[in-house]
Amino acid sequence: MASFLFRTIQSHSFLLCPTTLLRRNNGAFYCSMKSTHTQTATQEKQQPPPKIKSSPQGNQAKTRTLDRISKEYEAIIGIETHVQLSTLTKAFCTCPYNYGAQPNTSVCPICMGLPGALPVVNSKVVEFAVKLGLALNCKLSFNSKFDRKQYFYPDLPKGYQISQFDIPIATGGYLDVDLPVEYGGGHRRFGITRVHMEEDAGKLLHADDGVSYALQVDLNRAGVPLLEIVSEPDMRTGLEAAEYAAELQRLVRYLGVSNGNMQEGSLRCDVNVSIRPVGQSKFGTKVEIKNLNSFSSINRAIDFEIARQALLYSQGKADQIVQETRLWEEGSQKTVTMRKKEGLADYRYFPEPDLPEVILNKEYVDSIQSSLPELPEMKRRRYEEMGLSMQDVLFLANDINVARFFDATIGKGADVKLAANWIMGDIAAHMKNEKLTINEIKLSAAELAELIASIKGATISGKIGKEILFELMAKGGTVNGIIKEKDLVQIVDPSEIEKMVDKVFSENPKQLEQYRGGKTKLQGFFAGQVMKISKGKANPGLLNKILLEKLNAKS
Repeated sequence: MASFLFRTIQSHSFLLCPTTLLRRNNGAFYCSMKSTHTQTATQEKQQPPPKIKSSPQGNQAKTRTLDRISKEYEAIIGIETHVQLSTLTKAFCTCPYNYGAQPNTSVCPICMGLPGALPVVNSKVVEFAVKLGLALNCKLSFNSKFDRKQYFYPDLPKGYQISQFDIPIATGGYLDVDLPVEYGGGHRRFGITRVHMEEDAGKLLHADDGVSYALQVDLNRAGVPLLEIVSEPDMRTGLEAAEYAAELQRLVRYLGVSNGNMQEGSLRCDVNVSIRPVGQSKFGTKVEIKNLNSFSSINRAIDFEIARQALLYSQGKADQIVQETRLWEEGSQKTVTMRKKEGLADYRYFPEPDLPEVILNKEYVDSIQSSLPELPEMKRRRYEEMGLSMQDVLFLANDINVARFFDATIGKGADVKLAANWIMGDIAAHMKNEKLTINEIKLSAAELAELIASIKGATISGKIGKEILFELMAKGGTVNGIIKEKDLVQIVDPSEIEKMVDKVFSENPKQLEQYRGGKTKLQGFFAGQVMKISKGKANPGLLNKILLEKLNAKS
């Protein structure tokens, strides 16, 4: 188990701010700092800007530009990712955290940093850190500690952040990624430098009515547990970086340690980009990019920054590439300066005096190791061994719930390829149109397997199978129940189908004469008429065989 020194403290949720900064609005308290300055690029926007869709011509031109740049310059890309953990309470106190809750309704003396309040480690944070460290193939630190990272910001009530500095809980791992088939495919392995535990800061809310400007502080998020994952600078393109981030999201969702929702801030990526002439061993000047709220924005922001730095290099202005933090502006599709960095920040780290060391033992780590689920990389390799194409593999393994549904379907005996086709085709289209997840549709994996078996065994046709599928997804029920209720059993008696064909011939003598005169495309017309009479129940294979024999018979 993981050992801690627990201190007993009874905490009560309450709201407290200095009276000079206190404002009451709709029953909630806000800490506010007023200013007449206008909003700057560094201020958090509550509504993200609209997304711009690139034209195919624009994408092609961009690809040609990047291809040309890559022949002269090499990009070096690393990512720092913060993952918000799905624990019931915060990292060092008993306050819950609910995204979207009223400001300052989930705070206590500990997460507000009041004098005399002592933190206590949430054991789930350590468990999740070990779980992610193992999943990332890292070496665990069996003796690690917490440190104080000193800096001032309005949303950091203690004036320091509890983090880990020189002894992180996990180091030296890697993450395997399969690139999308449409971008050439391929397998990449990206190094993981470290994984460490820390707490989140609060959140600044910006209000500007045109006359006055208020900076409001919401401390609900202060003290929420985070894991920071720092990659090695192994990525070379925006696409690789975006796929790395997507794989991390997939991993934390498979593990159940976080929901990984970027729009809620549960997964946040800061990207470091530099370029250097091809063949040069020395790294170029590193630029950090923030405000990346989607995987596509990670891709586009990096590609823009590579092109920006390459242009400065080509103009002999490499000295204008300075170490700075830049923001990605979705509206203008470019990065802009947020702040310059004057050397390394001095955070004056020292060991957290109010928390003991985190000591792991082998039994504790082994128990977590044995509880790990099948991870995305392992699942993709298993699907490949089943004979599925990489396109099928990437789709099915992308969402853990889709993968579970697929596994349950083939576990009931369904054909692997047919199950994949149904899930990726009609079921995925229905979910997209109705804006549902696979857990929200009323079709069960067992009934999909039964449907596939009914079509394969010629009990029903594929056309009727589709009709049953959509009814099952919308209303539920069973395949056999619907077949019996609507009398949908496929007609496989040759004599019965022959009678229908003869009836169609007798009702359409002109078309029969035209067919026998050389208009062979009319075969589809006759097949459609028989299907109409049979209400779609005639076995298509048997129908086509009988139809061809009778059409080509001598009159």
